[in-house]
Formats: sequence, structure tokens, C-alpha cells
Amino acid sequence: MSSSAIDLYWIPLGAGARFVRGNGRVYETVSAALGRRPRRELYHSALAVTVPEGRIVIEMTPIPDGRGDERGVVAEGPVGARWAGRLRLFRYEIRRWRDGVIPDAACAVASPVRVGDDLGSARRLLDLVPAVPTLVWGRDELHTGDMWNSNSVVAWLLAGAGIDPTSVRPPDGGRAPGWRAGLVASRRPLAKRGDRGPATTSQRSVA
Repeated sequence: MSSSAIDLYWIPLGAGARFVRGNGRVYETVSAALGRRPRRELYHSALAVTVPEGRIVIEMTPIPDGRGDERGVVAEGPVGARWAGRLRLFRYEIRRWRDGVIPDAACAVASPVRVGDDLGSARRLLDLVPAVPTLVWGRDELHTGDMWNSNSVVAWLLAGAGIDPTSVRPPDGGRAPGWRAGLVASRRPLAKRGDRGPATTSQRSVA
């Protein structure tokens, strides 16, 4: 039995948060109308990586408080506009949290999805987390026609770890906005992947 695993969770957008869920429905309704297609369920993705040292969860989330070290936060970025990132309310955090939790994992659909079990790929993915581009959440700074969000982060990490993100699909009838933005970013040299954002709070190893 392999001692490593990379598992992906598909969580309905706004699970446990009515405001986010409502905004997501409005966004998808408008997007579907403009694209002349049926409305779909929107999903947010997160990862759980198992290595011999333990299980580490990786997720982009709002910042609930100033105790990011307790959640394995390795980077932060702005929400909506770069200038707004000066306020915690308008920043997100990226977690690499050993023995951590994905708060809405119980709401995940058709999950977890095993996307890899190679130890080398798992370690590469974990090492890459602090280097994720911290672009503005909800904006298309890469001009891909897609916004930057949690799905962008997951797609970027999978590609960097040598896992084909194009082979990963959300649950039937669902959509993962931001996935394309992550794919585009992954094809660019690391030094040219955009502004790193307001702050990197920790670079501690998970080993």
C-alpha cells in the first residue's frame, strides 16, 4: 500500500456560508446567460496530501483571524483589488496545514478524488505551495478569460507536481471557475507569474 496520496475535494461554492453561496448563484446565472448555456453548480477545490510525515491540507480561504501560523498559512493575497489587500477583510490565505482540516469537507461531492499516489509528486506539490502566485482573487490579471481563485491554486499546484490538471473534472453538471487561470499560470516561468501579493507569512517546512 502506498505511503503517499494526493486527494482532491470538490466542495459546493459557499457551503456553510449563505452570502457566498448567494453571490455565486448570481455570478453563475449571469455567466450562463452570457454564454448561452445552462446554469451549473459551482465548486471550490482543496487538497489533502499524505506523506510519511503526516497528512497536510492545502486550501485557499478567507482569513478568519491573525493566528495564521496555527493553520499553516504560507502566503496571503488580495481580494477584489490589490489596494484592498491592506485590510484583512480583503485578503485570502493559502494554507499548508499539517494534521489540519478542510472545514467544509463534509459537504464535498464525489470526493475525495485520488489524483496521485507518487511520493515524489506529493513532495513536489508540498514544496510548491509557498510559491503559488498570489494574484488578486476574483480578477483576471492573466487575461485568460477566467478569474483567479482557489481552483486556480489547485490547478497550478497539480501541474507543478507533474499531474495533468486537464484530466481532473468537477462532479457531473458542475463547473470550477478559475481552473483555466491556474493552467495558464503554470505554463509561465515562476519569476514571471505575476505579483506575489501583500505578504508571505511563513516559509516553514512540513517535513
